[in-house]
Amino acid sequence: MLAARLITHFLVVAVLAFITGCFSSQKIMAEKAPALFRDVALSANRQSDVVLVRQGIPSYLMLVDGMLQSYPENRDLLLAGAQAYAAYASVLEDDEQDRAANLSDRAKQYALKALEMTPPFNGALGKPLEVFQERLRQTEKKQVPTLFWVGNIWAGWIAASTEGAAAMADLPWVEALMERALELDPGFYYGGPHLFKAILLSARPEQFGGNLKQAQEHFQKALDYGRGKFLMTDVYYAEYYARQTLNRDLFVSTLKRVLETSAQVEPDLTLANTLAQRKARKLLARVDEFF
Repeated sequence: MLAARLITHFLVVAVLAFITGCFSSQKIMAEKAPALFRDVALSANRQSDVVLVRQGIPSYLMLVDGMLQSYPENRDLLLAGAQAYAAYASVLEDDEQDRAANLSDRAKQYALKALEMTPPFNGALGKPLEVFQERLRQTEKKQVPTLFWVGNIWAGWIAASTEGAAAMADLPWVEALMERALELDPGFYYGGPHLFKAILLSARPEQFGGNLKQAQEHFQKALDYGRGKFLMTDVYYAEYYARQTLNRDLFVSTLKRVLETSAQVEPDLTLANTLAQRKARKLLARVDEFF
């Protein structure tokens, strides 16, 4: 769904050189690495060359995996690894879906382990949904980034999974995470909790809780929080809401607006917006098929 935390090969090499030259102990390296990864990922998010990023991520994945072998209980490293694997899955081509499913599975494993290491979730996974929801009620706004990204990665695994109904059985836990994020900080990541809710309400049939009127309200709030800077919100608005309401004019005008907006309208979202524009072009090419 959402592309973030990506890194190029050149930048990975730079980080490795920095770590090798400056840190005298592996413990210090493990403590400092997450902050370094965040800075490098920020630089990669400003890239518009998707191929360059796609080629660079495997080096980053090997780096994170290697560090986690030595420090498997480092929560920040687990989250960094989860986001990196999910990001790599999101930039693969359409004919690489089996690979994307495997990458999404590794991302989920890391994300759930990080979540279980986050108070108050110790021992909560594998328990009934009611137990999980009770633990969620104990979370605070400062924990929203963890709730949101774990939920996003978990949802990505469901979408990419080949397990069908078995994977869909996890959706109530994902919804619970996102609902709590929505309660605590609805504007997080350009209205990301609203966007998730909007997609869910649009994609579900009405008899299973879908509601296009409520979906439109959530999309509008996400658009307001994004302020025209996070173009993927517009793409999903067209793909899910405009298609479901059979509104061809809204579908076309929204996607054209995405293509007319600079991917660098928000420098830190350049890569995500480049991916949004690629998706917009593919959807526009199928307009006669959809309407």
